[in-house]
Amino acid sequence: MPHNQSLLIRHARILLPNGEYLLGDVLVRDRIILEVAPEVSATADREIDAKGLTLLPGVIDPQVHFREPGLEHKEDLFTASCACAKGGVTSFLEMPNTRPLTTTQAALDDKLQRASQKSLVNYGFFIGATAENLPDLVEANPTCGIKIFMGSMHGALLVDRETALEAIFANGKRLIAVHAEDQARINQRRQEFASITATAIHSQIQDNQAALNATKLALELSKKYQRRLHILHMSTAEEAELMRRDKPLWVTCEVTPQHLLLNTDAYEKIGTLAQMNPPLRSHHDNEVLWQALLDGVIDFIATDHAPHTLEEKAQPYPNSPSGMPGVETSLPLMLTQAMQGRCTVAQVANWMSTAVAKGYGIPKKGAIAVGYDADLVLVDLNNYHPVLRAELQTKCGWSPFEGWNLTGWPVYTIVGGQVAYERGKLNTEVRGQALTFDA
Repeated sequence: MPHNQSLLIRHARILLPNGEYLLGDVLVRDRIILEVAPEVSATADREIDAKGLTLLPGVIDPQVHFREPGLEHKEDLFTASCACAKGGVTSFLEMPNTRPLTTTQAALDDKLQRASQKSLVNYGFFIGATAENLPDLVEANPTCGIKIFMGSMHGALLVDRETALEAIFANGKRLIAVHAEDQARINQRRQEFASITATAIHSQIQDNQAALNATKLALELSKKYQRRLHILHMSTAEEAELMRRDKPLWVTCEVTPQHLLLNTDAYEKIGTLAQMNPPLRSHHDNEVLWQALLDGVIDFIATDHAPHTLEEKAQPYPNSPSGMPGVETSLPLMLTQAMQGRCTVAQVANWMSTAVAKGYGIPKKGAIAVGYDADLVLVDLNNYHPVLRAELQTKCGWSPFEGWNLTGWPVYTIVGGQVAYERGKLNTEVRGQALTFDA
């Protein structure tokens, strides 16, 4: 649909910004929501009868690894954005560990150009911190923030020396997002457990203490310099309790569906497909993270979509790579939890859209309101369907949630007023736009 055309969604159960529902219509023109009402009298170029469906703001996934450039055998911006559209994800923020690394303005520009040509959904990119690229971290634009790998990384993107970390926190104002694991502790425990090759040892090598050490350090630096900080993929009870006790107004944190719904039991069932960084934790960690999310200690949800091929994953530990796909299952996973009474649909929409837009300063996203961008998803909360490998759009072709019976699958995904996904079919002509950031 050309951008100047109009779309009218009728008879939807619309989630309003106040958390209440309206049975009614939404009119869209020129990518923007023009009217939300019990009945819209206008006509439009296209109408969707959404009877029986729930209309939510499109998901903004604030942590993905889409592998382009340099690792396109695992995923690329086109295949990943197709997976996004199928999963109701209308915008993503992508990480810098591609080849070449996204550590310069030129590399950032290259990604933006690639995405403009390939991505069905909206996009933004992090600039990656090294010990040497401080000018780029301050000046690169547009970017959602600075990504620091404090651990679980090698090469230039590993920034584990406190002096280098301090220099980054002390200079500039933009958001810093950290992968918080203590690399020195990981190295020590890797030697300690070197004789054990069972995949489950991964959660002991990169243990709760390694995560807590790094989160504590990042928090200290953030407080020292009053620097906007975001803790990526929080995985432990200890980190959640630290944040409950001591979380300044300028600090946010996120959790992944896998750290809420999977634990170390998964190693027995799916082996290296359960391997990720930071690792899966205990059932107790699941419970504490859930409570922190419900209480607002944890602000939002990200997938950390990080695909590897099945061949790569089939290598014996520790040669097997860490990471799992997630963009096309995250929304139904969380909506299934809502339908089971663990949370509400409105909370899911806040965690996966509204709060992300607020946290990253993305204007006119994350709500169904007049004047906002028409990034929307119509979901079916009345029918269940299993996660099937054959139906996945991600290039890697597998999911750690294969076989899980979920509800809330997207029926329509709308990006800037354009229908990108409709009842099992993708419109690969749709293109998203580069996100802007107020921060």
